[in-house]
Amino acid sequence: MHVKWTGMMQIWSISNTLSVIIYFFLTMLASKGAPSFRARFLEFLIEEYKGEFNTNEERNQGLDEVIVGSFMGTAFVGIVEWWISNGMPYPPHIMAKQVGVLLERVV
Repeated sequence: MHVKWTGMMQIWSISNTLSVIIYFFLTMLASKGAPSFRARFLEFLIEEYKGEFNTNEERNQGLDEVIVGSFMGTAFVGIVEWWISNGMPYPPHIMAKQVGVLLERVV
């Protein structure tokens, strides 16, 4: 069984709300508090991904959940930052679908 990305999809569904609160995210990412906001967001994502990663699956044996969680969390934060910085060029549902596919391919 592959990693279940229900958590990622739930987080990304927050991105639908993100359209409504985009100015909050823009302000937080552009402000002096951005490193703190980013760090907490990343920490939250890492914990979420660790909970969904199955280390018992044959293809995942030997992989550390902290490393995988960090990789996936960093990828997600990076794509959200890119999306916001570029004026949200794709609607949230397109981003959710494509990021979900990419994350499934990685792990």
